[in-house]
Amino acid sequence: MKLSSCGYLIKEGFKNIWNNRMMSLASVVVLVSCLIITGAAALVSLNVNTLIENIGDDNRMTVYLKPEVSDLESVKLSSEFSKIENIETFRYRTREDVLKEYKDQLGDSIYDAMQGEGNPFGNEYSIRLKDLSKYNETVRAIQKIPAVDKVSDRSDIAGKLTKLNYFVTIVGLWVVLILAVVTLFIIANTIKMTMFSRRSEIGIMKSVGATNTFVRIPFIIEAMTIGLIAGLLASAAILSMYSPVRNAASSIIRMIGASTLPLETIWMPTLLSLSGIGMVIGLLGGFISITRYLNKEGGSILGK
Repeated sequence: MKLSSCGYLIKEGFKNIWNNRMMSLASVVVLVSCLIITGAAALVSLNVNTLIENIGDDNRMTVYLKPEVSDLESVKLSSEFSKIENIETFRYRTREDVLKEYKDQLGDSIYDAMQGEGNPFGNEYSIRLKDLSKYNETVRAIQKIPAVDKVSDRSDIAGKLTKLNYFVTIVGLWVVLILAVVTLFIIANTIKMTMFSRRSEIGIMKSVGATNTFVRIPFIIEAMTIGLIAGLLASAAILSMYSPVRNAASSIIRMIGASTLPLETIWMPTLLSLSGIGMVIGLLGGFISITRYLNKEGGSILGK
């Protein structure tokens, strides 16, 4: 195919988008919705998996002491922890130290009111284990100490995150499939309208020897361009919301900030993936519509 022909076909593809701008806009809007849900579900799943991996690799736990245990008694408990073989290191934290961690979230007025006897927290120990496979055994040994109130169960968190990941994946998949079908339908009808409005021109092209491939290319370019535009818009929407949502979640659960992927890590894969998916959906929608039109509806118009 000559370079001049390529330029003509590309130009015709862009012209088709403008001539059928309302249907093109509808296709873009629906496809953007589909891609936003797809991208959001993928990022949630990716970050949840990262969280689970970090929880599994993190051999630390927090031991919360009963609020009525005095500071002196709390300090003396270090000898009890030293007797447990699987404990590698431990660090004592007073209830005042724990309260300080929540100062920014509580605000000055509430923080001041919780000082002294109003402090609802107890003293605690941050413990690092030697062997994570002996996690349950070590927890049972720690819980036998009378002053211990509870032990943070990170395996339970991992289980809940796994269930969340499964739910997001299944629901996201069904929603994406439904929207993808709707998008294919709208894109196919957009291309069909374009071809119908240009049926006389296509008939002339066919009469002078134009092949079906030559006729198809502008409409394929039109559909893929719609997909690309939708992919870029969906990427922009997701990436603009990613950091605010991540920061908000981190303010509620501190481990999220350190255990999830930063924006600079995911922006390029997100942009390329959603743009690629959008172009593929556009290509499929356009190809299906053009093939049906040329083989059936366009037969009488094209003189077949």
